[in-house]
Amino acid sequence: MVRYDLRINASAAHELDGVGTKADRRSLVRRMERLADDPRPPGCAKLTGRGLYCVRQGRYRIVYEVRDAEIVVLVIRIGDRRDVYRAP
Repeated sequence: MVRYDLRINASAAHELDGVGTKADRRSLVRRMERLADDPRPPGCAKLTGRGLYCVRQGRYRIVYEVRDAEIVVLVIRIGDRRDVYRAP
């Protein structure tokens, strides 16, 4: 299977820096790295109307776009489950 290139939006990287603890940040980074191997893992949810996907990692969510033609996973947002779906 092809490994996707993982890219993180500058705003998502900033959001990652603001995540609670160092352990939470590490678990989010590991989860994002696994998306490069399987961009549509079991448990991912396709968000309606936007062509984006979301995966859970504890109380946090990672919202991302899969670009199959370019073999890229682009992380759009990272945040607490109650805030991540709202417009920035």
